[in-house]
Amino acid sequence: MSKFHKEPNVYVGEVQIKVRDLTASIDFYQNLMGFKVLEQTSSKAVLTADGKTPLVTLEQPADVIPKTGRTAGLYHFAILLPSRADLSAFLKHLLHTGYRFGAADHYVSEALYLDDPDGNGIEVYRDRPSDEWTWRNGLVDMATEQLDGEGILAESHEEWNGLPAGTLMGHIHLHVSDLKQAEKFYTKGLGFETVSYYPQAAFLSTGGYHHHIAINTWQGAGAPTPPENSVGLKWYTLVYPNEAAREKAIGQLKDFGATVHEEAGHYVTSDPAGNQIRLVL
Repeated sequence: MSKFHKEPNVYVGEVQIKVRDLTASIDFYQNLMGFKVLEQTSSKAVLTADGKTPLVTLEQPADVIPKTGRTAGLYHFAILLPSRADLSAFLKHLLHTGYRFGAADHYVSEALYLDDPDGNGIEVYRDRPSDEWTWRNGLVDMATEQLDGEGILAESHEEWNGLPAGTLMGHIHLHVSDLKQAEKFYTKGLGFETVSYYPQAAFLSTGGYHHHIAINTWQGAGAPTPPENSVGLKWYTLVYPNEAAREKAIGQLKDFGATVHEEAGHYVTSDPAGNQIRLVL
């Protein structure tokens, strides 16, 4: 496991997204993305890479509607593969299927981008070793450059056989309505540190990671919260190392003026744009 995705850090563990057709979505996430189904009902499916840890839950609300216009919510969730060789196998798999995707080199990572059948954004990436990252005055250098696709393809001759067991939820990237207000929520409220900026975007982490959470106003300042039954993000989890760390965050959120309530053994809050967060252990 990545050292940035275990205690004492706080990191994203799981996302739940709303889809229009559960059967079609399961087919995509199993056969194209390589997830396994951990649990399934008539309206939900819990997906895993290692056969035991939930990473993505799909839900088909009874009255679900497609995405509507420019709103806050999910930009993408990011699946972190254990190695460049794993990214190589996945890239070959995508090329073989002909599925449309994008690609970028971010200095700290190499990434592929695609959308699920409902337009929910997904990043699949591998991290460069952290000792190769460049930090200047507390901020990590990141950019969007052309990916060395040929180099990645040459990295491995292994065939894609689904997501490897060491796959993690690497980070989440969200559309928000007010960048400064959202940044204050995540730093003053949840205790993250801002580690990089990009035009109309900020990147936040714990423990010196390049980012566990990113926020942007690329849908426009003042972008509204989407309807509750709209395709997109329902919630994501932040995993805390212990109860004391979670209680500290809850206190900071309340001091910040955010609402926190208990629900089925965990605590729930929402950022100022309405993105719902579950605080779990």
